[in-house]
Amino acid sequence: MATASSPYPGECAPLRDQGTLTDADQVARFASAVANNTTRVLDIDAVYESEYLKGARVLITGANRGVGLDLAKEAASKGAVVIGACRSSSKELDECASQVITGVDVTSVDDCMRMAEKLSGEAPVDILINNAGYFPDGADDFTSGPAYEEAIKQYDICALGPLRVSHALVSKGCIKSPGGKIIMITSQGGSITWRQVQNANEGTDYGHHMGKAAANMCGALMAEELRGKGIAVANLHPGFNRTDMTRKYEHIWDIEGAVEASVGAKRVWHEVGRVTLSQAGCPFVNCEDGLEIPN
Repeated sequence: MATASSPYPGECAPLRDQGTLTDADQVARFASAVANNTTRVLDIDAVYESEYLKGARVLITGANRGVGLDLAKEAASKGAVVIGACRSSSKELDECASQVITGVDVTSVDDCMRMAEKLSGEAPVDILINNAGYFPDGADDFTSGPAYEEAIKQYDICALGPLRVSHALVSKGCIKSPGGKIIMITSQGGSITWRQVQNANEGTDYGHHMGKAAANMCGALMAEELRGKGIAVANLHPGFNRTDMTRKYEHIWDIEGAVEASVGAKRVWHEVGRVTLSQAGCPFVNCEDGLEIPN
């Protein structure tokens, strides 16, 4: 029966069907894609749909380098109006973005609100990409000792950062409503289920995995709260990209199918275009193959 606290006629709310899930074993997943010549994984250009970007206003945090910079370059090349937000800009970002807002530290509520105030008199943003992240080098396990301070920093940037940015922009009417999208660039590392495969019998990287799991929860909760405003929210794993942040894993780049960030950016934008206003839940998509990841 429906109750005062639940509008659903059954005892439980209907859960969103994630469909066929992507493979947790990244080595096996890439090997299978190669063996089966899977176009979606091996040649994103063959399936890439980017027409929706022409004329779209997109705001990207952490846009001055890495995946964020390549997201900005790719969107600009497709005719988007790119707004880059970062602590300090770069020559490449200045060259491709229509607007760059510097002095934006996503750990600062004041910085995020100042950014929103700068944009409040302009046309609303069609797509917000919460991309700013942090993944330090160094051990984070029981043998060396958990890296508590680094874990707190990762949580602050990767989980609370997107919440600060999104709240500031929504509260100032800077996200198109209805019709806007908030995209969380998170990680397969935030999947609790997948720790049984990718971290089997070893744990490690507590700050990274816990921070990304919290980021995924942020996206899931925002999807529920902002659905009524007509703003779609999705968690996207950008795939394994060859960036400075992942250089510590360069010894497995080839076997796990890591791609240049320019390719990774196309994968992300392809999936952003597929995001719609879900009636339940929040998609958690692997941009390598377009399939969902279990939470």
